[in-house]
Amino acid sequence: MDNIDEILNHAAAAPHPVNPALLDSIARSIGADLRPVRPVPPRWLLTGGLVLVAAAIATAGAAVLGFHGVQNLTAIDRALLFPLLALLLWLAAAACVGEITPGSRRFVSPRFLLVGGILSLLAVFAILFRDYQTINFLPQGIACLTAGLLIAVPTALGVWFVLRRGFAVNPVSAGTVAGTLAGLAGVAMLELHCPNFEVFHVMLWHTGVVLVSAAAGAWLGILRNAALRQ
Repeated sequence: MDNIDEILNHAAAAPHPVNPALLDSIARSIGADLRPVRPVPPRWLLTGGLVLVAAAIATAGAAVLGFHGVQNLTAIDRALLFPLLALLLWLAAAACVGEITPGSRRFVSPRFLLVGGILSLLAVFAILFRDYQTINFLPQGIACLTAGLLIAVPTALGVWFVLRRGFAVNPVSAGTVAGTLAGLAGVAMLELHCPNFEVFHVMLWHTGVVLVSAAAGAWLGILRNAALRQ
């Protein structure tokens, strides 16, 4: 047994010369592919950029459709509703940045962000609005849902543009969070524009924008996962 160990140790210690031309060829092939990489912006800057993108698109959409909603809200309504939307946008933006930064600490889970965001919106809507009528419930609701999703689409594209240099380790989680952020931009536009303050309208159709957008983002993440595994 001692002889075997001695032979193995001697073999491991023995030099194994490599052709210098082969080493030079390997070094040249590696060096040819190396390019300088710009550092990724800090997380606070990316988060702020996402919030600005979402807010700008929501405001632009409301400007096109008209600021009928915010004009008919009371000062108390505005003081409760829009700070909540700003907070949710910031949380979703921070979560998006975390999802495309491998090894980073997750600020909030996608499920908690989605469920918590919807529940907080439902609670505020229930507190602020007292009209329990359902006049033209379906046509007005579909119109608002469509308008909110039309805002979510360019917002999602803006999110991709800002975060395109990152890498999503979990595409499903990243898609869910990005869809949640885009859906919140759609809700922000609706609160600026929509003058329909019926409780069931805002609770179902406005918050539905977040749910549909998040589901679409998760579905795209599933497709991305499937493509990576092929």
